[in-house]
Amino acid sequence: MLKEVKCTKFHDSDFVESKHEVIKEEPLSIFINGRHFVTTMISPQMKEEFVIGHLFSEGIIRAIEELESLQIEESIANVIISSPLKVLAARKLIVSGCGGATSFLNESKLPKVTSDLKIDAFAVFKAVNSISGSDLHRITGGVHVVGLFDKGDRICISEDIGRHNALDKVIGYGLTRNTDFEETFVACTGRISSEMALKCSVANIPVIASRGATTSLAIEIAEKTGLCVIGFVRSERMNVYTNSGRCQ
Repeated sequence: MLKEVKCTKFHDSDFVESKHEVIKEEPLSIFINGRHFVTTMISPQMKEEFVIGHLFSEGIIRAIEELESLQIEESIANVIISSPLKVLAARKLIVSGCGGATSFLNESKLPKVTSDLKIDAFAVFKAVNSISGSDLHRITGGVHVVGLFDKGDRICISEDIGRHNALDKVIGYGLTRNTDFEETFVACTGRISSEMALKCSVANIPVIASRGATTSLAIEIAEKTGLCVIGFVRSERMNVYTNSGRCQ
């Protein structure tokens, strides 16, 4: 996860030769039934969980049982799925910073969160606090942290250069352990974007909370899917933007 590199630091009014630890960033190309699907840049840990979670959150697979095989060698992931035509029909929405209007969102095709989960506000504070003390982030300042929780108890925590990647990793972890997502919630350190809202909704995760901000499109998506979006979880304060009945 870490790589030590040379740098020149300015200290006590002078430049000095030094070293610093940075987060590793590596490409990972996913091939589905022999066909290239995507190449993405990720942090190198939890590659298998990332691939599974990414295929699930992008609608390529609906359940882990559709995954017939998965082999990862360095920067290549070879996947065999039972329904290869799903790759052609996968959603390809331009979200997270596209700057456009929301007219491309077809409400009838958006996923619906069917969970009845309600969580205590103090469980949200506990979860966000538990991911905020990442040693990797303290050392490098270069990772996002995402945690999957079960009514306050930690199921999995992932660190990655991308918040979307980290979310895919915890979703993949949950899938490999038959986690009932409708009884879980997500805590993260970064901004809650439209893509984060979509991924949670696809997985039927009813709540996402962050120390940071959210975007208007994430809120619009959450309102349509039934997702509860909570931002600026700090000290004893938080902003519940959508579906406030899920947080009590």
